[in-house]
Amino acid sequence: MSEVVQLELQTGDTTTKHEQILRHIEELPLGTRISVRKIAKGMDVSEGTAYRAIKEAENQGLVSTKERIGTVRVEKKLRQNIDKLTFAEVVNMVDGQVLGGARGLHKTLNKFVIGAMEQDAMMRYIEAGSLLIVGNRNRAHLGALEQGAGVLITGGFNTSTEVKVLADELELPIISSSYDTFTVASMINRAIYDRLIKKKIMLVEDILASGVTISALKANSTLKDWQRLSEDTGYSRFPVVDEWNRIIGVVTSKDMVGAHTLQTVDKLMTRNPLTVTPQTSVASAAHMMVWEGIELLPVVDGNRKILGVLNRSDVLKAMQYIQKQPQNGETFEDLIWSGLEEVRDEKGTLQFHGVITPQMTNHLGTVSEGVLTTLMTQAAYRIVQEFKKGDLVMDNMSTYFLKPLQIDAKIEIKPTIIEVSRKFGKIDVEIYHAGSLVSKAMLTAQVI
Repeated sequence: MSEVVQLELQTGDTTTKHEQILRHIEELPLGTRISVRKIAKGMDVSEGTAYRAIKEAENQGLVSTKERIGTVRVEKKLRQNIDKLTFAEVVNMVDGQVLGGARGLHKTLNKFVIGAMEQDAMMRYIEAGSLLIVGNRNRAHLGALEQGAGVLITGGFNTSTEVKVLADELELPIISSSYDTFTVASMINRAIYDRLIKKKIMLVEDILASGVTISALKANSTLKDWQRLSEDTGYSRFPVVDEWNRIIGVVTSKDMVGAHTLQTVDKLMTRNPLTVTPQTSVASAAHMMVWEGIELLPVVDGNRKILGVLNRSDVLKAMQYIQKQPQNGETFEDLIWSGLEEVRDEKGTLQFHGVITPQMTNHLGTVSEGVLTTLMTQAAYRIVQEFKKGDLVMDNMSTYFLKPLQIDAKIEIKPTIIEVSRKFGKIDVEIYHAGSLVSKAMLTAQVI
């Protein structure tokens, strides 16, 4: 008998052992220690199954594993609160070793204090939720713990037994790192900066609706089932799943043309369809849909179990939202382009002027070909924005490097649109120095 299914995001009847273990781990109190043997015995599964589930939980941010401590249930941080760190994350940033207070690794911190002053003056800056970065000063370690702060000891030094005992009692981590104080502060600052860059990258999980019913078909569903589901939902494209709700295909109205009323979709569907995970960036999903010319993109977990579907309108709305957001943090691409300014020639044509900085050069002292490619690509994107709002998906780029450029050389970038249609664009870009052509590129791209 054919079947049309309305999949709930939580389907008890089809939950695997792997998913049951993940759910069990998620329900454990923060700070609980977890072991493969304990999970295997308690859940009546093999140690291999328990190990794979624990590694998946670690990838999802549910647990953290450190040498000499073991695996501990930690708080899963939302990307929206990415500016707040846990002590466990700091341990990873500085390649640290936990000397005491391991049960407090899941706690968040909101302030860093570098102990480069006298004890009494230092205490005025320390408060609950802080992290004191200091060398081998036991009195400072004790004082910070008493104030409700964790301690990061630089230089690879240890601390006294008294400090370790107090840290365990208060559940406030004492961390030791082999790096000096300046290096530790720089590493933490760099890591936070990188997290800000990641924060502005919208992921599929950010736009995937939660708690909704997924309209799908089974392999033995027929054309009649597809028609009924299409009438109920207003859509014409559906994922096809097996008995465990794992994606096996996608069926569209085109597949149904000329099909018999009782024809099953497993004979008509597109098998092994492209999928994305919740951690895929929205930009990657958009590019995939454009390149492959698809309108429906299933979202799956690590076991290919369906979590939801994206259609082109979902992705395009998200891309429009991204373009309106302020930029947090700077990528290499942002830094390379930051020195360029927009100018207009006498005809009003857009150009870009700038200077070659030392950071743009290679080991020979001339500008890197990769930097020139980035500059020409960015110039092409920006001139297309003059004519058509949207993002570009690069199809092809032919580049010619005619003359080397030195540090402090003043350059002019002149992009020219050859053709732009609703979905396609051709752009010519030239870079000049002192009136001479030094680099040229021809780009073809699809427009989202």
